[in-house]
Amino acid sequence: MPVPPEAAGAAALAICESLLLALNDHNILPEREIVGVLRDAAEAHSNAPAGDGSAEMHRAVAALINRIIDGGNSVRRR
Repeated sequence: MPVPPEAAGAAALAICESLLLALNDHNILPEREIVGVLRDAAEAHSNAPAGDGSAEMHRAVAALINRIIDGGNSVRRR
């Protein structure tokens, strides 16, 4: 069965989200640090040089990360 190209991104997102939740659940990283990691990632994509035509992709990645932050998907808000 061929793997659709978007499957790698979905798998990576699911793995990272699970890791962030586990880090928080085991009191390794507090919520503010996890949100900081997500904000840093969004900022990196917001400021990524896009001379190769990838500007739209970087904006979409930053927007998705910001939606994750807003929705609390990677942090169990208490």
